[in-house]
Amino acid sequence: MPVYIWKGKNSAGEKRKGEIEAPDQASALAQVKRLRMTDLVIKEKPKDIFANIEFFKPKVTGKDIVIFTRQMSTMIDAGLPLVQCLEILEKQQANPTFKKVLGEIRVDVESGSTLADSMRKHPKVFDKLFTNMIEAGETGGILDTILSRLAVFMEKAMALKKRIKGAMTYPTICLAISILILAVILIFVVPVFKSMFEDFGSTLPAPTQFVVDMSDFFKSNTLYLIIGLVLLIAIFKKVYSTEKGQLFIDRTLLRLPVVGILIRKVAVAKFTRTLSTMLQSGVPILEALQVVAKTAGNKIIERAVFRVGDAIAEGRPIADPLEESGVFPNMVVQMINVGESVGALDSMLEKIADFYDEEVDQAVDNLTAMIEPFMMVFLGGMIGGLVVAMYLPIFKIASVV
Repeated sequence: MPVYIWKGKNSAGEKRKGEIEAPDQASALAQVKRLRMTDLVIKEKPKDIFANIEFFKPKVTGKDIVIFTRQMSTMIDAGLPLVQCLEILEKQQANPTFKKVLGEIRVDVESGSTLADSMRKHPKVFDKLFTNMIEAGETGGILDTILSRLAVFMEKAMALKKRIKGAMTYPTICLAISILILAVILIFVVPVFKSMFEDFGSTLPAPTQFVVDMSDFFKSNTLYLIIGLVLLIAIFKKVYSTEKGQLFIDRTLLRLPVVGILIRKVAVAKFTRTLSTMLQSGVPILEALQVVAKTAGNKIIERAVFRVGDAIAEGRPIADPLEESGVFPNMVVQMINVGESVGALDSMLEKIADFYDEEVDQAVDNLTAMIEPFMMVFLGGMIGGLVVAMYLPIFKIASVV
């Protein structure tokens, strides 16, 4: 719907201006006149030339969706009609991309569609897990409760993701700085020393000669090295986009000494938290497992969860295929077995998720504690080695003199 900009004066003669949505200029003028404005000037708001270019559109963040879910839950619990809730949230939404999505959902709901079906038209904003739970809430008449559970689930998932990103920030920055320093020294500093060493007319020590040769190689092949790095990244992405490549890389990651343990613990926490939330919301277990598998984030774990779904469809208990997969720890399997036996699988899964959230925190702390001294030694050794290699010829000349 077009947006119109208006200017005018109120009954006290004060200047006022604003924006209003209307199907045409006449309708916009009629709406503004109801505000008892005089000396009205109204025109259509100029369109942003980048508005229809996907790259320039602001992304809908997880925080946007969590806030929307919380507010939606509160308003529905207070007894407001669904369409009115959507209308209020659409008007107050600051993100233009999300505002447009909410407007389209509101129109679909007004036309008779369910909220879940309306949201499914926007898979980039609302994933399958979200829409399935909304559908379960609408079917069971507990949409406010489901929205509240979804908000809690998303907040915990975002907190987990933030912890992982926080652990990787320090080593990533250190590695980037070390590469930058190495490049500056090799390309700009070493050539200065090289010209000075050539005047000495003597053979350079082996470490110095190695650094000089490395500097010459970098200076002569900078463009090729950049192209090679870009090609390497492109090849990695291409390989990871294939089924076999993704399986190989994900299997390798799980086998890494420290990182593999962290990935496994994150996967267990994510699997148990997601499955628990969906089961508590009334989503059938087979349908829930299909969604959980696709959100696993690791192809090996995804396959293991799919096999669990197949086994349950054959009438087997959930614990057996989990144990056979070899992906899930024995403690997790035994606790799920107990939860299934006593008919409290959802609550048992929630307890496992809480436990593994703490395990992930501990694993992240251990990883950070291990990386920090390693990065310090690496940076110190690299810079110190280069400095010593550059000054060795000077020391040699001084000793001869």
